[in-house]
Amino acid sequence: ESLQVSPVGADFTTRFELPSDVDDAAPRVVYFPGSTIGNFGPQSAIQLLENIRSIRRADGALLIGIDRKKEVETIEAAYNDAAGITAQFNQNVLHRINGEFGADFDVDAFAHWAFYNRDHGRVEMHLKSKSQQAVRVNGHEFAFREGETIRTEFSYKFSLEEFSALANQADLRLAESWSDKNEMFSLLYLTAA
Repeated sequence: ESLQVSPVGADFTTRFELPSDVDDAAPRVVYFPGSTIGNFGPQSAIQLLENIRSIRRADGALLIGIDRKKEVETIEAAYNDAAGITAQFNQNVLHRINGEFGADFDVDAFAHWAFYNRDHGRVEMHLKSKSQQAVRVNGHEFAFREGETIRTEFSYKFSLEEFSALANQADLRLAESWSDKNEMFSLLYLTAA
């Protein structure tokens, strides 16, 4: 047997067409690597899974990566790394807004702030204003109080049971899972419910 691999460049948050060379008779397995699903709120994640379900059809499957729940100290240390890599990544949002929307953010006037929100099971990343300031974006002025934040990202963490329940709402069921030895990350194989 042969395996046909067809990469797709598309907005995966919407329905899209597969390349014309895809064999319509063969079962489809959609591969969604990393843990990008964690950047979606629960309802958006369900919608994404439903979109993928429609692409893979009833006889196919979804292979997806998730970031697992772990000790809060471990999670927060990763998002507040000593080298400041995540802070630079977070502050890059302001550089992009400056470049793409003609804004005048003083990037150094905002500090990276990330924490684990236990109630929602997610990391929240923010940029916190270091002082009272005003910023212009595309001709509009926005005032910030000292300590006021701009939320830049969510990153949900899942137990296998939580993600399985989420997938069930998109008519998918967990058929198989693989994890690293410390169970910090998992690769899941989902089929039709």
